Amino acid sequence: MAQLICKDVTLGYDGKPVIEGLNFSVESGDYLCILGENGSGKSTLVKTLLHLHPAMSGTIETGDGLSPNEIGYLPQQTLVQRDFPASVTEIVRSGLLGRSGMRPFYTKEEKALADENIERLGISHLKKRCYRELSGGQQQRVLLARALCATRKMLLLDEPVAGLDPRAMQEMYELVAQLNRDGITIIMVSHDVSAALSYARHVLFIGDPLFWGMTEQFEQSSAAGHFIKGGMKDA
Repeated sequence: MAQLICKDVTLGYDGKPVIEGLNFSVESGDYLCILGENGSGKSTLVKTLLHLHPAMSGTIETGDGLSPNEIGYLPQQTLVQRDFPASVTEIVRSGLLGRSGMRPFYTKEEKALADENIERLGISHLKKRCYRELSGGQQQRVLLARALCATRKMLLLDEPVAGLDPRAMQEMYELVAQLNRDGITIIMVSHDVSAALSYARHVLFIGDPLFWGMTEQFEQSSAAGHFIKGGMKDA
């Protein structure tokens, strides 16, 4: 059953459309990779899915018991964010803020959930470490644990391997794949076509032409031509 449905969506800024006629859906347990060149509108779509930016027209609906505020989000990191002076536990628990609302403390159950996700991501030994002291791969695990505190259903990941070395990159892809096998729906924004074709079941290509469909169909489509045939893996 569909957890997310976009119907005839137009996205843009200041009255100028960036994406028009966008139609796709994401089923429960799916793994969707969003591809497109820089400036194609991927970031605009992410902000719209998170209700941080309104669509110019069309509708974006959630279903199968997913509420709009139940999408766990792993954003791209900036240099300032990488230098954030907080402990791993504090960072992970901050993902619970959507649950706690205005309450100035975490419940015993919420703390247990944070600890569960810390263990799930294999970073229990880092709980008391300062976030800024960690490697890039360790920081991404912390942020992924944080995102899991906000959801048990869907994760939206924006370039989650950007800036990581090859080993950490592969470990992150495998972690995400395991979460998907555990039943969490994955939406990943990426430039890495080879990873998309290896892990994702569906591809949304934002370009000319727009494409949404099975990964195997994307490989054979005209939309994939200049990415795959042209070797533009990092476009």
